[in-house]
Amino acid sequence: MRVPCRLFATDAVRATLDATTLRQACNVAALPGIVTASMVMPDAHSGYGFPIGGVAAFDPEAGGVVSAGGVGFDIACGVRSLVTGLTPDDVRSRGREIADALFAAIPCGVGTGGAMPLTPGKLDDMLRGGAVWAVESGYGTAADLDRTEEGGRMRGADPAHVSAEAKKRFADQLGTLGSGNHYMEVQRVTHIHDAEAARAFGLAQDDILLSIHCGSRGLGHQIGTDYLARMTEAAPRFGLHLPDRELACAPILSELGQQYLAAMRAGINCALANRQVLTHLARTVLHSLFSHARLRMVYDVSHNTCKEETHMVQGVARRLFVHRKGATRAFGPGHEALGAFCRAVGQPVLVGGSMGTPSYILAGCESGAQSFYSANHGAGRAMSRTAARRDIAAKAMLAALDRSGIHIRTKDPRSIAEEAPQAYKDVDTVVHATEAAGLARRVARTEPLICIKG
Repeated sequence: MRVPCRLFATDAVRATLDATTLRQACNVAALPGIVTASMVMPDAHSGYGFPIGGVAAFDPEAGGVVSAGGVGFDIACGVRSLVTGLTPDDVRSRGREIADALFAAIPCGVGTGGAMPLTPGKLDDMLRGGAVWAVESGYGTAADLDRTEEGGRMRGADPAHVSAEAKKRFADQLGTLGSGNHYMEVQRVTHIHDAEAARAFGLAQDDILLSIHCGSRGLGHQIGTDYLARMTEAAPRFGLHLPDRELACAPILSELGQQYLAAMRAGINCALANRQVLTHLARTVLHSLFSHARLRMVYDVSHNTCKEETHMVQGVARRLFVHRKGATRAFGPGHEALGAFCRAVGQPVLVGGSMGTPSYILAGCESGAQSFYSANHGAGRAMSRTAARRDIAAKAMLAALDRSGIHIRTKDPRSIAEEAPQAYKDVDTVVHATEAAGLARRVARTEPLICIKG
């Protein structure tokens, strides 16, 4: 290990961290050019190479590396939240109708194509332009971009470094939700914890929100697959001796490292465009049901990224490449990268729960500098997908959620057990740990009313 591991956890959260997660964090600490520490967020669990909920920053001038496993396969998976303008009475009286209409309009599930296939030229334009391209193509407004990380477009993307197979896998997927832990959820704000930040974000008690959780779909997965193979093959050439082959990486300043970063940034733009088009589809549905529905953006933030940022390390500003795998950026108040709406209170941090459990909107803190301004992205898994399918009765769980007033719509009820509330850590406990550690503070708590899944 070149640096220590640092865990952000209360005793209750630390008890949920298994040996594999901790071993992976230690392995990350052995990578060249790592700065300060290998960090573990409160929602951490084991992943591919890097733990999910892992944060690590690398200095290119000190031989630092970029790792495809440190970003993950679902590049720029993220959460977007919007205030709908609906009331709790609207959802109580017409919840099943809303659920049915969204489920009919939102393509979800494995192998489900979108309604807008892309020609090769348009696909490359989308990979360069992200949500900016989507808005210019008629899917949303400029106001959406003001509340999207990176202004809706990750610069430095180059579709030339994305394989033909990756592009093929997304050619008919724009505006699709996918499967697994991805969802579109209607939520009610049940608690306001920070009135000043809530006003800045445009949130109030009993607001009805729409949250979208998805990423770059098969394109991002293929980018990860392609570059992991290339990095593994090239490791001896770079003199890299890795504690785990899943940590395949390349020096940031190498040609391969730069090619991966260009492809990964294209994957980020893919995810941003995808969530923007899904927003357009949801707006169309809700406005057709309620003339007063508006869908105004709160924020869109990605996890599973590697971003070039400047951070202070022992009093010196250093250019670093920060991997956040299953972790989200959480800039504190006054950060120059933040938009005017939140600069005084800190960046919105969107922490998803699971079907039947709360989600949170947090705000970044000045003390977040200790984690390179990073926070957890969710509750984190408590059970593997295999164990959840084995131990959880999906039909009984769906029936219980329906009785509690939560309307679930899914393409594959058999896979629902994987995303059951009991398959995840307790989100209230995890968020308490996040706040206690000074990574981010609570602004609002929401509870699910409708959930659309693949």
